Amino acid sequence: MSQTKIYPSLLAADFSKLAEEIAAIEMASADGLHLDVMDGQFVPNISFGAPVIKKLKKHTKLEFDCHLMVQEPDPLFEGFKEAGADRITVHQEACTHLHRSLQRIKSLGLKAGVSINPATSLSAIENVLEDVDLILIMSVNPGFGGQSLIPSAIQKLRDLHTGLQKAGLRDQISLQVDGGITPETCAQVIEAGADILVAGTAVFGQKDYSQAIASLRKA
Repeated sequence: MSQTKIYPSLLAADFSKLAEEIAAIEMASADGLHLDVMDGQFVPNISFGAPVIKKLKKHTKLEFDCHLMVQEPDPLFEGFKEAGADRITVHQEACTHLHRSLQRIKSLGLKAGVSINPATSLSAIENVLEDVDLILIMSVNPGFGGQSLIPSAIQKLRDLHTGLQKAGLRDQISLQVDGGITPETCAQVIEAGADILVAGTAVFGQKDYSQAIASLRKA
């Protein structure tokens, strides 16, 4: 298995110096940047949108992994493409026509991901597996940073990993986990099949970003 990738979540960064924060995690060998876009409707909080992302893109070569936690994502796709998104992940729970949404993302030349909340069954996405590059398992309820990992997410991830192997799709779909990732929990999610770990306070909440990312890799 290739090395698990670490994507720090910008939501946990110091918003007064975002360009500096991104430069610091790039120097610390982060593999990409996870961008949680919140609309205050699908989730309680509001974060940032395409205009901010467009400004930040000029300061880094990191992959921009845009996670749209919004009620109606489809009208936003072109704006995020123009802003520099490399991948757009939408929530199954927010898309009336999920297949159409994923196809639209891919038609823009971007990677497409689908995310499911802790209470959503894997069966909700079984008919779009051929249309995604990534599946994001939320291991906390979305909208707030610093939460503890919900244990049932581990078994969900393990079941998904096994199911994709049986379907011959495991090599073409990355498995990402977001929520409660720490040096103590990341070994569990990696063992269950995760390829990409989204870490917020486990990176940006530490004094030494290089050491924080290294600690996650060692775990």
